[in-house]
Amino acid sequence: MKIAYRQGIPEDAASLNRLFKSVFCDTFAHLYSPEDLAAFLAQFTVEGWRGELTNPDFAFHVAEEARALVGYAKLSPMKLPFEDDRPAILLSQLYVDEAHHGAGISHQLMDRTFAEAKDRGKERLYLTVFTENHRARRFYERLGFEAVGEYDFMVGKQADQDIIMRKTL
Repeated sequence: MKIAYRQGIPEDAASLNRLFKSVFCDTFAHLYSPEDLAAFLAQFTVEGWRGELTNPDFAFHVAEEARALVGYAKLSPMKLPFEDDRPAILLSQLYVDEAHHGAGISHQLMDRTFAEAKDRGKERLYLTVFTENHRARRFYERLGFEAVGEYDFMVGKQADQDIIMRKTL
């Protein structure tokens, strides 16, 4: 099947909610207690996604196959405990369905993310990645991101150590 790319729209809210929860659980659920995982996932709702999709401070780029979302990238305002003297934006999520890993979707979404950030006048792109997610870390390093700090990513009451990474655009 052919993968199509486009900007996210409010009608994608339910699909994004399902895709996010599915990919997050497939990748990370084994790390958390059921209570912590449930508390974390409860923060994400269809209404919340719709609110972000209609907020001009956010940008979504989605990948779809046969009209089903199989990946997305979400840009959001900076919310990290990290100061920068240049205009910056946060890649807060990049998720691709496991069945589509290796198909180049992440690269395509990142190309769109870089272009979107530049179009918004941003000079730097930040993200965080779990220290033990070696595959993702290597991917971001190949794209020119560098580690610039650490961040506690909360899942329920559990704090995971994330690495803050930055790329100058």
